[in-house]
Amino acid sequence: MFRRGSLRVELYRPRGHDRQTPHQQDELYVVVGGSGTFFCDGERQSFQAGDLLFAAAGAGHRFETFSDDLEVWVIFFGPPGGERPTTRTLFGQDVTE
Repeated sequence: MFRRGSLRVELYRPRGHDRQTPHQQDELYVVVGGSGTFFCDGERQSFQAGDLLFAAAGAGHRFETFSDDLEVWVIFFGPPGGERPTTRTLFGQDVTE
C-alpha cells in the first residue's frame, strides 16, 4: 500500500490459518476488523477491532483463533534487527525492555 525509506504499510487479511514467520523489522498491527488471540514472543493476548499490537523484529508471532473477518494494517519500520530501546511507554507507563 505504501513504502518510504524503512517504512512499509500493508493490509493483511489471514484466512483460516496465519502462517507468518518472524520479520526483520519491528511491526505494528492496527486491528481494523475482527477479533481473536495474538501470540507474540511466548505470550498471548486477546484483541478486537481498534486495538494496537506490537511485534519486535525477530519475534515469533501469529494470529490465533481469529474471526473470519480479521483485517489489520501492518506497519513495518526501522532497521533490520529492529530498534534497540531500553524502555517503551505503554498507556503512559514506562516499561523496561
